[in-house]
Amino acid sequence: MKVVLAGASGFLGTALADDLRNAGHQVHTLVRRRPVTESEFEWHPERGELDPLVLAGSDAVVCLSGAGVGDKRWTEAYQQVLVTSRVQPTSTIARTLAGLPPELRPGTFVSASAIGYYGERGDQPLPETATAGTGFLADLVRRWEAATEPAGSAGVRVAMLRTGLVLSARGGLMKRLVPIFKLGGGGKLGSGRQYQSWITLADEIGAIRHILQTEQLDGPVNLVGPEPVRNAEFSAELAKTLHRPSMLPAPAFALRLAVGRFADEGVLISQRVLPEKLLASGYRFIHADLPSALDWAVKN
Repeated sequence: MKVVLAGASGFLGTALADDLRNAGHQVHTLVRRRPVTESEFEWHPERGELDPLVLAGSDAVVCLSGAGVGDKRWTEAYQQVLVTSRVQPTSTIARTLAGLPPELRPGTFVSASAIGYYGERGDQPLPETATAGTGFLADLVRRWEAATEPAGSAGVRVAMLRTGLVLSARGGLMKRLVPIFKLGGGGKLGSGRQYQSWITLADEIGAIRHILQTEQLDGPVNLVGPEPVRNAEFSAELAKTLHRPSMLPAPAFALRLAVGRFADEGVLISQRVLPEKLLASGYRFIHADLPSALDWAVKN
């Protein structure tokens, strides 16, 4: 399989590129600088610039571009960065795919997305058919997913990866949490009653590979494990995995002071998301329960 990958330098992109290459697939990456290898191709999505020949003849295109949601405080300027760093690359690829002749057009477009689509939902189970929520992230994800429309209208199979909390010591929230918990400073966040929908990096990559190879999977696909848990349980299990106490909760007001608006939409929000499409299509999770997931994640 020949795959063109955008966002290859990020946490998920690096892991996916390595996995696909190790499995014998050909991976071409899109970069915003002068290419230094034969598998790199320059593009400028902020200007809508992508040579159609870079995509022509490929089997699939994967876009994982996007600035980190929790990397900086949500000022108005950074919120705009979060939007444009997702919508512009997705739109550029979708429009380029649509403009290719059918015989040269890749058949599959896999686009990153997020469970932020669902907003705050309490204890409500959330399969892919659940309605959109409200808030900045929910609005962002709606725009992000809508940017794939030109590709879908041109007959390309489009799958949108509604990803939850990715567990790996290499990056994401775990990279921040593990050192804190190792020092004995970990505990529940806010009330601890909010649901967290998680997936290990191994299953995230395995699920993307499964989607690339499974023709019936299209539209939104929830990339989360089958057992979402409340934050209090997640925190207690992480402390147990690290052989540390979990006695220092972070009050909601302190989290809001520390990270601003991201606290309510990214840390304290409750989302009980279920991977119905993945399970129905035959995907089998490597880490289906939280203890095995965290045991793997703190080591990888």
